[in-house]
Amino acid sequence: MDGFWEQVKTILYALALALVLRFTIAQPFRIPSGSMQPTLAVGDYVVVTKWSYGYGRFSFTPLEGLLPEGRVFGREPERGDVLVFRPAPEPGRDFIKRLIGLPGDRVQMIDGLLHINGQPVQRERVSETTECPDPDGLSRAATIYRETLPNGVSYLTCDKGMTELDNTREFVVPEGHYFMMGDDRDNSDDSRRMVGMVPFDHLVGPAQFVVVSFDNTTSLLRPWTLFTGFRGDRFFKAVE
Repeated sequence: MDGFWEQVKTILYALALALVLRFTIAQPFRIPSGSMQPTLAVGDYVVVTKWSYGYGRFSFTPLEGLLPEGRVFGREPERGDVLVFRPAPEPGRDFIKRLIGLPGDRVQMIDGLLHINGQPVQRERVSETTECPDPDGLSRAATIYRETLPNGVSYLTCDKGMTELDNTREFVVPEGHYFMMGDDRDNSDDSRRMVGMVPFDHLVGPAQFVVVSFDNTTSLLRPWTLFTGFRGDRFFKAVE
């Protein structure tokens, strides 16, 4: 009987440790939409490190409604970080986007080209592709560009042609807030639309790598699809 209770205690200790790690160190998040294509694909599971920007009220999911505003051990994010946050209009939902504008920046899209503080961001065409599906899952012809921010951070974006999001007013980022954009520029609800400016207090943490990824044929009701739908080329892929 003593051996049984020892096993129970070991399992409970392991579960407690796992919960502590999840809520204070790192947490997996599933990518539900294509707004961060081609950087992140629907079905990617990314690991987000919670200590990177310090701890705020959205760092501890079960207690978020009980914690005060502000951050402990806070550190400013960097332009170009891909991060999870809670938008002010919908604080109950996790979003993942790329940080484009810092406090005091002026951000604007002009004819599909990103401008920061009145200067166009460096951009070069990489290829024509059809690998950026719309929200309905249908693929459209799209152009892949490599965009390089003023601090040297470089990444790929997906452009499907001119849309209402390709020409915007100039946004001025207020103090203590950030301007977020999806890498799929024509399929992203970000700071150009409903999301708005994101307060520092609403950041959860940066996405570090894809721990595992499954395509849309995967279903837990059909266990074999966990193997047939597994994307091996994205296993432990760094988020850049």
